[in-house]
Amino acid sequence: MANLFRADHIGSLLRPAELVTSHRAGAPADVLRTLEDREILRVISRQRALGLDVITDGELRRTHFMSDLTDAVDGFDTNDAVARSWSTLDDAGAAKVSSITGIVTGKLAQRRALTAAELPFLRSHAIAPLKITLPSATQFPAIAWKRGVSDPVYPTPSDLLWAIVEIIRAEMAALAGAGVPYLQIDAPRYSYYIDPKWRAWLTTELGVDPDAALAEAIRADNACFDAARRPGVTVAIHLCRGNNRGHWYAEGGYDAIAEQLFAELRVDRFLLEYDDARSGSFEPLRFVPRGKLVVLGLVSSKLAALEPVDALRRRIDDAARVVPLDELALSPQCGFASTMEGNLVTEADQWAKLARVVETARAVWGG
Repeated sequence: MANLFRADHIGSLLRPAELVTSHRAGAPADVLRTLEDREILRVISRQRALGLDVITDGELRRTHFMSDLTDAVDGFDTNDAVARSWSTLDDAGAAKVSSITGIVTGKLAQRRALTAAELPFLRSHAIAPLKITLPSATQFPAIAWKRGVSDPVYPTPSDLLWAIVEIIRAEMAALAGAGVPYLQIDAPRYSYYIDPKWRAWLTTELGVDPDAALAEAIRADNACFDAARRPGVTVAIHLCRGNNRGHWYAEGGYDAIAEQLFAELRVDRFLLEYDDARSGSFEPLRFVPRGKLVVLGLVSSKLAALEPVDALRRRIDDAARVVPLDELALSPQCGFASTMEGNLVTEADQWAKLARVVETARAVWGG
């Protein structure tokens, strides 16, 4: 089995106000770099002090979890966007939020490695195993392809998908070749296939069959995972339902796609959202092949209330009735700042949550 990393986290951390303000004000690149370096050193030190099994730079150099790609690749028009409905935590209704990537209007042209601004600094300062996150190529056809705009260069969403697969695949291969021990792909779009309203949207808006699209998505992500397969390198996927300022866009258990998804994705670890009732039961985990590890996202990155250790241990015990305890780990359900503005929790809340992950993981698995 690959590295266990019992006390895991998704990757992104809250940005300090000074960094957010400087980005919004259009501060010079050297000023931003100095701020980022300082704050990344701080969050690395804090993660190490907490005893987390993996270290990230908090994605502090990104404006959102996909901007490593959109900042390094020409062809996106950020003045255009496809709107999405995001549900609120208090269930008061849905908020319309525009895509943060913009729309593909020209042939994609990569200018630099996606993580060129991140990896050297992180490698030089992270002592514990470091994790690098990348967006799934499957994220982009649904939010960056627009009929009448993108189709002159990419006639179908599938054409755009495979163009981005080549970019992600090459980055994964390079990172694995450089010895990065933990590579994670963040893949929110699989939740389209478990939520009836989004399955309908795929048919009416993108003109694709949801079942065929799911099969193609698995092939696309597998092409990227296969490129990173090296001894000592852990590859993982985080399955998300949306995490924009405490909102989400999809809900439902994994039941509808579990057998196909868990059997066919060629990963070592599945990082799964299980922080509330919207995520369904643990029963679909029976389809996870033995030897693969399930990271239970039981700790909310959206809500400030701190989960009691006893409550987390009971839920881990429940999951262990389906998956052997030795093939489980613990994390928050998602990152704390999928966008630069971050979730509606404080930094004190964030560190308390991550400390609780470590405390619970040590209580359950030792170490």
